[in-house]
Amino acid sequence: MTKAHPDDRVLATRALAGDQAAYGALMQRHRDAVYRLARGAIGDADEALDITQESFVAAFAALARYDGSRPFRVWIARITLNKCRDWARRRTVRRFFTFAKPIDDALDIADTGATPEDAARSGQEVARINAAIAALPANLRDVLLLRTIEQMSQAEAAQVLGVTEKAVETRLYRARAKLTEILRD
Repeated sequence: MTKAHPDDRVLATRALAGDQAAYGALMQRHRDAVYRLARGAIGDADEALDITQESFVAAFAALARYDGSRPFRVWIARITLNKCRDWARRRTVRRFFTFAKPIDDALDIADTGATPEDAARSGQEVARINAAIAALPANLRDVLLLRTIEQMSQAEAAQVLGVTEKAVETRLYRARAKLTEILRD
């Protein structure tokens, strides 16, 4: 690559040496992918923003452990999925402690405002698909997100998840079948 656009390895090395602009460039280069991955994994746009931030904070703290021979994209995707799993565990604990308060009480707080019918239907369908993806078991959801949303290769997805390429292929097939089944119901 040219000096104007250094590769991730160079940026990581410079960031580790204290160059904040280099880390900023890494964040800018990968933030949309990290957000999409988090959004797909948990199904909540606001929480996905928080997870994106947490992922980059964790990546910066662990930058010395980044192996420059591997793609930064794969490394940050693994951190992001771990942050999503942490979020899911925390959510389970929060649900346990807030179960006494009916969720219907929260409906009066949000003001969704009036939208055109088509936009509402479209938004509902997107929400339904996001909910269906979030309902998949983690091993299937992660593969689906990495391969379809992030368009990672089978080898890259296998690297992120620490499984074989064949396992990625099998899980992707199962994820698509399960998603079709959920959306059909």
